[in-house]
Amino acid sequence: MSLHKNRIVIKVGTSTLTNELGNTNLHALDKLACVLSDLHNMGYEVILVSSGAIAVGRSKLHMSEKPDSMRLKQAAAAVGQCSLIFLYDKFFGDYNQTIAQILLNADDIEQEEKKENLTNTFNALLEMGIIPVVNENDSVSYTEIESEDRLFGDNDMLSAVVSVLCGSGRLVILSDIDGLYDHDPRLYPKAKLISQIDDITDETFQLAGGAGSRRGTGGMKTKLQAAQLATAQGINVNIINGKHPEALYKIIDGTGAGTLFTGKHVE
Repeated sequence: MSLHKNRIVIKVGTSTLTNELGNTNLHALDKLACVLSDLHNMGYEVILVSSGAIAVGRSKLHMSEKPDSMRLKQAAAAVGQCSLIFLYDKFFGDYNQTIAQILLNADDIEQEEKKENLTNTFNALLEMGIIPVVNENDSVSYTEIESEDRLFGDNDMLSAVVSVLCGSGRLVILSDIDGLYDHDPRLYPKAKLISQIDDITDETFQLAGGAGSRRGTGGMKTKLQAAQLATAQGINVNIINGKHPEALYKIIDGTGAGTLFTGKHVE
């Protein structure tokens, strides 16, 4: 597969986009838009895969707790997606960038004709200098909300699928920790960050532990699954802390940040 070395997919999760109260983290959104706009100005083609619709919708609807029924989750997603794309449009607009919204379901990936149309849409947007903002269509895709082993898994797997579809040279997943550690850093203060992994094995998955932030639905396991899919197609994958999107500069200049999963050589 031919990869575009100047094409980068960035995945941001709910834990980065919301604060400890569960409300929208406007400062984090602004920082992210600033860094990605700067990368775009440096000649990189940027695709943003964003979670957070349900959480932002919950905040907008003043829900005191996470919605537990399907109908409320989908309602929160519908309201939240509208608010989220409005905020992205505002913050990216502040840095003179144009965005586009793409909402996906599993069928869009699994059906060959839809997949080809989707790839063409991405390429057209990128050729016009537009930053696509991608999300799972949670307001209608009930299987992605409810299933314990979802296809996209808090959009981690979706970001890998988008990377493969678009032939991006790199996928960067923003997490709520600095990367993959040799032990759970929340339980072991002396845990060490693993800077590079060349082969994702069963032992690697054993390091993943359980679920991540209480505000999101994904954990390190889904990020490793995404990295495994992307690296198999030759795509380099980094996991970094979403609180510090400026670490993207270190990634593109080669000094490195977080944990790098090296793409395999593909004939």
